[in-house]
Parts: sequence; C-alpha cells; structure tokens
Amino acid sequence: MKVDVVIPVYHPGKLFLELLSRLRRQTCPVHRFIIMNTEKQLWEDWAVTLPAGALPENLSVFHVTKEEFDHGGTRDFGIRQSEAEVCVCMTHDALPADTHLLEQLTEALFSREDVAVSYARQLPRKECGVIERYTRSFNYPQESRIKTKEDLPRLGIKTYFCSNVCAAYRRDRYLELGGFIRHTIFNEDMIFAAKAVEQGYGIAYAADALVIHSHNYSPVEQFKRNFDLAVSQADHPEVFAGIRSEGEGIRLVKETAGYLLKNKRAYLLPRLVCDSGFKYMGYLAGKRYRHLPRLVIRRCTMNRNYWREKHV
Repeated sequence: MKVDVVIPVYHPGKLFLELLSRLRRQTCPVHRFIIMNTEKQLWEDWAVTLPAGALPENLSVFHVTKEEFDHGGTRDFGIRQSEAEVCVCMTHDALPADTHLLEQLTEALFSREDVAVSYARQLPRKECGVIERYTRSFNYPQESRIKTKEDLPRLGIKTYFCSNVCAAYRRDRYLELGGFIRHTIFNEDMIFAAKAVEQGYGIAYAADALVIHSHNYSPVEQFKRNFDLAVSQADHPEVFAGIRSEGEGIRLVKETAGYLLKNKRAYLLPRLVCDSGFKYMGYLAGKRYRHLPRLVIRRCTMNRNYWREKHV
C-alpha cells in the first residue's frame, strides 16, 4: 500500500529536516513526499545551502505565494497530486515520536470499513508549559476510539475533532467527499471530518500513533487563535450550528484547575484564568466578526491573508 505525506512548509529549517529524517525511518515507508511550499525564493535560498542527499529523492515541491496559501485549498492541491491509497497530512513543526507513526495511522485507517480518516495523538515538547501539557492530555487521551454519528449526542463537537497536524486520509474517500473546503481560515480538518460523519463514515483517533507537537502561546496569541477558530464556525453553520463548543472549553478549564491544585501548582491558576479569558474573548469576537470593522478584524486574526478576498 502506498502512503504519501503532504506537508505545507514556510521558511524551512532544521526542524523540517528533522521531520523528513524521521519520516524516512518509518516502518511504513513513504512513497512520496509532497511539499506545499509558501514563497518559492525562500525555498530556493534554503535548498542551495544543503549538502547532497539532505532531501529525499522522492520529494516533490509545489510553490504558492503567501497570498495564495489557504489551509484547505493548499492541502487539497497536494493530495490531488498523489496517486497513493493513503495521504498523510502533517505540519512542518510536528515530529514523529517513533518509527511506527505511519504504520499506526494506516492500521487505524483500515481497522474498520467505515473509517475515512485517522489522526494521531499529539505529545508535548520538552519545553512545553504545564498548562499546555495538560491540555494536550485532555484533547489527546491514551485510549484509541472511532467516532461516528451515533456519538454526537454524547460527544457533541468533539465527534468532529481531527487535526491535520498529523492525520491520514483514505484518498478514495477523500475524493468521494469532495476534499477539504477550498477557502477557509482554519479548521479544514474538522469541516471535512464533519462531512464524513454526516455521510456515515467514522473518524479514528489512533492513540498509538505518536507525534510531538505543542505551542506555548501568549494570551494574545490564544485570543487570535480562538478568534480564527470561531470565524471558521461562524462561516460554516451547516456544520457547527446547534452544536455548542463552549461546554467543552469550560470542562477543560475546570479539569485543568483541578489538576493544578492536585499537583501543588496553584501558583499557575492566575495564568490559567488569564489564558482562558483571552481564549473566550477571542471566541466571542470571532463568532460576531461580521459586526466588526475590517481594521479590528485584522488586529484580531492570526491569518491576515485570509481577509484579502473575504467580504465582511
């Protein structure tokens, strides 16, 4: 079975080389690396500095400009360049934790006939803060599962949860379902997963497929990220209308606070309150972005280029 890996890249460096190196050592070999690079000159200036053999021979690079880059459309273009049975989407700042990542993802993807996508468990980096470390364990537990439409009453929006930080797609079903939405600020993975669930397919969470990925966002960055998250939900009421996500956020805050108290980290509670407040304010602003002036929107978002063609 052929497995291709699609990776959007901007400003490639040592971390990207480490990602390629770890992917080349996988027990499930990569048939082809499909790189969606933003800004051709940045890639060329970097590539000429590399020693011979630093990049795999089975690597194809496609270039887009910063203005052309789109979370959904750019990844969709990459998958459509593939002829493999499985396409794995990754980000260039994520690293396989071991040599079995692709094997475990593929195994989960074909564990049942109704599965359309499988996604990996994200582990925190060594330098990850305590609060973000707990958030990773909350969103990516140790137990694998397959989510279907029957889980909606109990899991709500988490039924659709999926992450293109590291996710494997059955290419035939990806194409059958129309692929990622072409123009979106964020959340192309969840929007696709929701479409798959509504069509009767399952979303597999592969807890044994381990990838290292985390961020130490500042409160302002938390605000902007949740603003964009809420914009994606406001733009797609066909997916998110009637499914509240605030409850899951409240549960995360409560459980994180309990974890900090239990582990004698009460001094981090003010940071938790601050981060949570900025997240919620960003979420509320994003939900109501159509009522905001364009200048304010551009200050609230992480993805300014998205708004160049967006009519508010």
